Amino acid sequence: MPTLIKLADGRFSAAEDVFTDVADEDAIPPAGAVILSLTRFQAEGDALISAGRPVGVRIQPDEAVEDLAYDLSRLALVAVVFPKYRDGRAYTSATLLRQRLGYGGEVRAVGDVLREQAGFMVRCGMDAFAPADGATAEDWAAAAGRFRHVYQRAVDDRPPVFEERG
Repeated sequence: MPTLIKLADGRFSAAEDVFTDVADEDAIPPAGAVILSLTRFQAEGDALISAGRPVGVRIQPDEAVEDLAYDLSRLALVAVVFPKYRDGRAYTSATLLRQRLGYGGEVRAVGDVLREQAGFMVRCGMDAFAPADGATAEDWAAAAGRFRHVYQRAVDDRPPVFEERG
């Protein structure tokens, strides 16, 4: 099982990934937690959830996270995909999940995920990371805490620098 970096109670730690990421062309394993594409979840998700299996959904940058609005309470996680490190649409998906849709489950960053993005990902509400650069939990903690001040509000509720000055 691949290692993940998870953020809980303000601390980063390594964790084993108990989910199997299932491609659309692959058979679903007979047991265990799975991550499916949005299309496959819409076709097969109800049966898996009814069977008591933990299910996650992988959201591509061109897919609307709002399509999951009625199913979020049943999902174990939502994985937002970064096809390239410079494609920022997953930040919007994570922010929408947390702020507009009120999702309290795991939001996992997958794909071309680099530690230089840690602070921004945390600010948008991501709390699990599958790093593409071999970074450790300690590396992520250092990267996420690199900047003391922020200039705007975000999901993490850190006060902007203009409020700190007052």
